[in-house]
Amino acid sequence: MRSGSTSRPLYVPQVGHTRCARFGCPQLGQVLTRGASIECVARRLSRRDLEVFRFGTAMTAAHYSHNQGVDILERFDEQLRRAVTDEDGLHVGDGWSAVLWRPPDVERAVNRLRELPGHAEWKVYGHDPADLPERLRALGLEPEGEEAVLVAEAASLPATDADVRVADTPELVDAFQDLAERAFGHPSHGVRRELLKALAEDEPSMLAVLAFADGRPASSGRVDFNPRSEFAGLYGGSTLREHRGRGLYRATVAERARLARERGYRWVYVDALPTSRPILERLGFVQLTTTTPYVFKRG
Repeated sequence: MRSGSTSRPLYVPQVGHTRCARFGCPQLGQVLTRGASIECVARRLSRRDLEVFRFGTAMTAAHYSHNQGVDILERFDEQLRRAVTDEDGLHVGDGWSAVLWRPPDVERAVNRLRELPGHAEWKVYGHDPADLPERLRALGLEPEGEEAVLVAEAASLPATDADVRVADTPELVDAFQDLAERAFGHPSHGVRRELLKALAEDEPSMLAVLAFADGRPASSGRVDFNPRSEFAGLYGGSTLREHRGRGLYRATVAERARLARERGYRWVYVDALPTSRPILERLGFVQLTTTTPYVFKRG
């Protein structure tokens, strides 16, 4: 099982809108106001999911009068896109860099991105300006697979009784690295360096977890803690093929949600591939938007 990239950091102009697409998400060529985007998402949510989306938790009617509405998409954009990027909307990391926010000069941002070492991409979100994909293609980038940005309240996710361990020693970090390399087919040395560095911090900025089966690591994932955000990010979920279908990926999600709760995070989010999206939705995650990585053309 794979959930998003193996190496992701922590991470609307208002114009007229057209009708919602089939699944409630903005489509290429469709432009929405922020409010219209919320209405589109709301049309595909159940009553409980809509309460989660607007308020961050499902509440009884008695609680509504004591709670102000929460626009999760707006908070997501502000805390995980704008606040973690520079004047060109760019986040520069160890081996992974990306344009996360809409810059004033698209061509300048692409030129900077092109010069960075390691993996570099432009993350286009479903509620970004409709002409952005065309502009990026013209500048030499091409899209990879679309991912669904899913969000859930950390306190709403059930606990697990599986054998899941936090990678709080260099040996367990190495085990995480080995499992991820076997599952994804390539190493991610930058993530290993960042995990080891985080272990030396008073409050680690990221942690990995490992689910064991028959005494051996079989599934893993990472949780990133942005100190300026209410969201903890779940990244790099992977399960060895021979151990799939045993609930181990769900167990790593539950453990990472527990870690997020203990650190005071209200929400957890995932950039989910089609393989992990159904599992996460059964756990109560709701789609917030979509994201598509644009990378430089090979060759």
